[in-house]
Amino acid sequence: MALSFDTLTKRIFGTARSEGGSVLGIDIGASSAKIVQLKSAHGSAVLETYGEIALGPYGDAAVGKAVKLSPEKTAEALLDLMREANVTAKAGGISIPFASSLVMVLDLPKTDPEQLKRMIPIEARKYIPVSPSEVMLDWSVIPEDEGEASAFDRIEPETKIQKTGQEVLLVAIRNDTVRAYQTIASTASISTRFYEIEIFSAIRAALSHGVAPVLVIDLGAATTKMYIVERGIVRMTHLVTAGGQHMTETLGRSLGWEFEKAERVKRERGLVESAAYSTDENERIKAALLSTLERVFSEANRVLLSYGKRYNKSVSRVLLSGGGASLPGLSAHANELLQAEVSIADPFKRTEAPAFLSDVLQEIGPGFSVAVGLAIRGLR
Repeated sequence: MALSFDTLTKRIFGTARSEGGSVLGIDIGASSAKIVQLKSAHGSAVLETYGEIALGPYGDAAVGKAVKLSPEKTAEALLDLMREANVTAKAGGISIPFASSLVMVLDLPKTDPEQLKRMIPIEARKYIPVSPSEVMLDWSVIPEDEGEASAFDRIEPETKIQKTGQEVLLVAIRNDTVRAYQTIASTASISTRFYEIEIFSAIRAALSHGVAPVLVIDLGAATTKMYIVERGIVRMTHLVTAGGQHMTETLGRSLGWEFEKAERVKRERGLVESAAYSTDENERIKAALLSTLERVFSEANRVLLSYGKRYNKSVSRVLLSGGGASLPGLSAHANELLQAEVSIADPFKRTEAPAFLSDVLQEIGPGFSVAVGLAIRGLR
């Protein structure tokens, strides 16, 4: 038995009712907005168009900068993006940032459903610093492993301690956050069928349905989200206040560059040496970028260790997602810094697209995991 994050999120954020035609997946991040338009044909998700637009210029900031825009300004950016990407669909789903939500696992005593319904709102108050009336709250009991042995277990099944409690996945989001996204959608004339916390969208697009636990590291502009998924269930989450913007800022300070130049160099050459720079410059560029990545991956290793201690299981695979995962040369260094096998998310492989786009889609794919996941849900 597996917990469906589709079931959980549709209760709290709405149901995606596919009525045929094309659907949109809209991911509004800290530094850019991304959109994917899919349609269903012969049982497959067909990619019709996609696009990304930097949000920095809409807040009088540089491309790559994280900005906080008003709903009206965000809608303006979305309208420009939809026009540039030749979007024709008008309905779909919009992501809710992980940083604007609460997703956590509670350890509670086993009890009947009615008692649990009364218990969880009381327990949630320990973690939500606002009145219960100010949030949308939902939860779902995480099924037990039903006693089956797993190759990822560290101890033999017969030596495991019988659990007397149960785990509950808690999801919450502030009402004013949802209202802000409703304003964005209405101003941009988008019919929003559902809202979904971004990590659930990324899971749908980037992960297979295997039973092995996987650590997903979503490298964003302002933050890095980490979450361990096992059997389709979010078992642990962690947020690090460092991301792509921090890499750019460190690089700019190290070489005395303006933010715009540092951002361009980061995106174009990343951790790969370039003949356009001297040996010293190449080393300084690499060191500047790695300073942020080493901090992020150190946190990731702590998450892996914490999960192992809590569940007596090893996480042997790490999936890199988000725009920062497209950094040239990242994979090789991540394999050195992380205590697990590393791969890069490729969400567009779940769609049908022209063959000539395959290399481009694989390169930009990590940053579109959320948008693709939203659109796939919209087709169901």
